[in-house]
Amino acid sequence: MAKNQTAERVSQRDASDNYVFQRSLLAYYFASERVEGRVLEIGTGGGYGIEVVAPKAESFLTIDKHLPDRELIEAQPNVEFRQMRVPPLAGIESESVDCVISFQVVEHIKKDKEFVREVWRVLKKGGKFIVSTPNRPMSLTRNPWHVREYTAEEFERLLKGSFAEVEQLGVEGNEKVWNYYQKNREGVERITRFDPLDLQHRLPRWMLQIPYDLLNRLNRRRLLSENQTLTEGIQMSDYSVVPVHEECFDLIYVAKK
Repeated sequence: MAKNQTAERVSQRDASDNYVFQRSLLAYYFASERVEGRVLEIGTGGGYGIEVVAPKAESFLTIDKHLPDRELIEAQPNVEFRQMRVPPLAGIESESVDCVISFQVVEHIKKDKEFVREVWRVLKKGGKFIVSTPNRPMSLTRNPWHVREYTAEEFERLLKGSFAEVEQLGVEGNEKVWNYYQKNREGVERITRFDPLDLQHRLPRWMLQIPYDLLNRLNRRRLLSENQTLTEGIQMSDYSVVPVHEECFDLIYVAKK
């Protein structure tokens, strides 16, 4: 069984992840209404999106550097998993895929322009790239697992380096979500007050990853303990996909080849 290696890889098994998990799940349902034919996913993660997307695809190839739960792959007859790091998209032929989906991955990739070019390469003409990433203005602190984060304009510019047509959307939350977000902000501010020298922005990423993971998980579980009804009560329907604006939690763009 795949493990939830870091707080970056959210799980439906951990109630403290629910705020992020429900938002992540929405991306898969959004994509499931737009995919067809041969679908490639870059970044399987916990694999919870497989059962949402695979039934809408003729075939579904999902790739990740970590192995997902085997039963999630085997439950769908049209699913293949390959373990690899990207870019490049090794072994995937040019113009062989109808749709590519990739959620909360591009911010982890150093060669983001090459990543987007590789997606463009494997897509057939008219194919779609459905991709999400955190909206930088909404981040509460530096995430050392991310190479970079993007504003709406920066993300558009990245995609338009390869794609001529880009639809800019974002994920926003209702009052319940905002209530949790504010409580989360207060928790983060309590933690970062012990960093008067702003070391989170001065130290190299690798030095901060384990402390970030521990403190992030501690904060999520504290929020669950103190606000259990709110934390567990957030549902996918509390989020919605709308035209992008600065207070969207995630950017979710659809690029067409």
